[in-house]
Amino acid sequence: MHQLTDWLPTTRKEMELRGWDEADIILFSGDAYVDHPSFGAAVIGRLLEAEGYRVCVVPQPDWHGDYRDFKKLGRPRLFFAIAPGCMDSMVNKYTANRRLRSEDAYSPDGRHDLRPEYPTLVYSRILRELYPDVPIVLGGIEASLRRLTHYDYWQDRLMPCLLTLCPANLLVYGMGELPMLGLCRLLEDKLLHGRQECVCCSKDFDALVRRFPVKQTVTLQPLTDFDGREPAADDIVLHSHEDCLANRRLYAENFRHIEEESNKLHPCRLLQACGEHMVVVNAPFPPMTTAQIDHSFDLPYTRLPHPKYKGKRIPAYEMIKFSVNIHRGCFGGCAFCTISAHQGKFIMSRSKESILREVKQVTAMPDFKGYLSDLGGPSANMYGMGGRDRSLCERCRRPSCIHPAVCPNLQADHGPLLDVYRAVDALPGVKKSFIGSGVRYDLLLHEYADPRLREQAQRYTRELILHHVSGRLKVAPEHTSDAVLRLMRKPSFALFHDFKRTFDRICREANLPQQIIPYFISSHPGCTEQDMAELAAETRDMDFRLEQVQDFTPTPMTVSTVAWHAGYHPYTLEPVYAAHSADEKQRQRMFFFWYKPEYTQAIRQALQRMGRTDLIGRLCPSGGMRRPPHDAPPQSQGKRRPTDASKDGRQVPNDKKHRATQHRRRG
Repeated sequence: MHQLTDWLPTTRKEMELRGWDEADIILFSGDAYVDHPSFGAAVIGRLLEAEGYRVCVVPQPDWHGDYRDFKKLGRPRLFFAIAPGCMDSMVNKYTANRRLRSEDAYSPDGRHDLRPEYPTLVYSRILRELYPDVPIVLGGIEASLRRLTHYDYWQDRLMPCLLTLCPANLLVYGMGELPMLGLCRLLEDKLLHGRQECVCCSKDFDALVRRFPVKQTVTLQPLTDFDGREPAADDIVLHSHEDCLANRRLYAENFRHIEEESNKLHPCRLLQACGEHMVVVNAPFPPMTTAQIDHSFDLPYTRLPHPKYKGKRIPAYEMIKFSVNIHRGCFGGCAFCTISAHQGKFIMSRSKESILREVKQVTAMPDFKGYLSDLGGPSANMYGMGGRDRSLCERCRRPSCIHPAVCPNLQADHGPLLDVYRAVDALPGVKKSFIGSGVRYDLLLHEYADPRLREQAQRYTRELILHHVSGRLKVAPEHTSDAVLRLMRKPSFALFHDFKRTFDRICREANLPQQIIPYFISSHPGCTEQDMAELAAETRDMDFRLEQVQDFTPTPMTVSTVAWHAGYHPYTLEPVYAAHSADEKQRQRMFFFWYKPEYTQAIRQALQRMGRTDLIGRLCPSGGMRRPPHDAPPQSQGKRRPTDASKDGRQVPNDKKHRATQHRRRG
């Protein structure tokens, strides 16, 4: 039975129960407080607590009225920290059509009124007004993806580094464990000398982090400090924010450097002038070791929402309470995804022992029925993978290890992942473990030079389909046009045909009525109406009714967003077409729904206008939809809501289950 003191304090009363009269760090969160390793505020709070710091959490403070939630815990000894949420606040609130979502998955009972738009801005301005001399540290996905000049879809303009808009002292980007520990140790060592009675002030804090830069942080410094100084050999000077505003091609040029430095083992420091300041992006920490990531997941989480939410439903928690995250990072490098900008491409895997410890905690939960909803990560089947020769990885600039082709240095061994699955399934109390994360079928079908890797990939494919699919396997071909797929950094659609044949054969042999659930995107840069018409025809021929679909949403810090706004690809600087207007986007999106009578006439007219009358018979038949073969499993996907973009940036369906399973990647 848990006690109130098992959670980090959220009120003055809870501080007193621990005998505290002051906190070292007070963390303001835009999400409800769920003490679970999938929620970033809980992770950072528990990690600092383990280092001996007194950490309090103020979840979803009321930003109206007298600001009592911002004053109730007083002044912290070290600093205020702001974690706006597991998802970008604007993506969390609005659809691609800028419509309000049906609910906020990270708020009790899905309420919309518990977080403001851009909580980083709102919270920091209130705290600076109330506590002018207390340092403020920004973190989370919202700050991480806004660390340099970025395009904001909801304001439809280029915006500068978030630090230039917020009265804050420091921005932490990426996963926050290592930089937050580094910052706290720096403050104690250089400023406070371990004396508990000392209090950190904003001016001294600024001087310290400029003199002793903390990796994976961003500072704002006077431009005059750089007058007459040559950049260091490992510095990259980007085009200024003002130059980007004047010339979108320069904005595109910048992004190549930003992405490459996010995915190198030995990255450089980035400098960007903005007004009278220089934005200094210190190089990130190396990828976390297995011991470091195990430590983060092994902290004493209750795995439960705070008792203040008793009787209330937190949708995101309900969907991930019986899931386990087994790794971070993704080397897929999808153009519309922000994982590389936030977590990087190098896979950071937990040990099997750490995973099993967490699964045992899940099986001990009173409402656990024996079914794990997911053993996954950003991609389901990258656990334990990496470069054979690390020295080659140290020289690599590629944002993807599998596009345009699988790197010959990649050790894509599915054996360790199979070992984890089998160890989990052997635990008492586990009836079945499902894989809810997306599977990279290009890793499964690749013709590896090493026959052992080919054999392990085949064994994984069979075991996945036979034992870890809850009736529907999610995969993401995203499009059928190879030209569009190249811009997306995704494999040819021919590979999806191969995988579907394998899936259908294994299901048929085992008499399993399972379905593949493919995800597709419309209006991605490079995609035209004709591409969408061909997508509709090809998927119809495969007996899919595409209801689980997505409309591209530009989110900060992705290749696709840069191409969409700038009109140039950031690597080739060649012009790229993109559908911008609501009418253009709707003309593409309607092809997903060729089977709905209300779209038949518009589709027929569009095909005639494009000169593609050859597709009319396939998409506007006089009869009904051709039925699937009697020996194939049904492919209808069920009804689906409109779409979101995720923690991380890629678009995900707006059904509650999938949105919640995605948030694990945003610590």
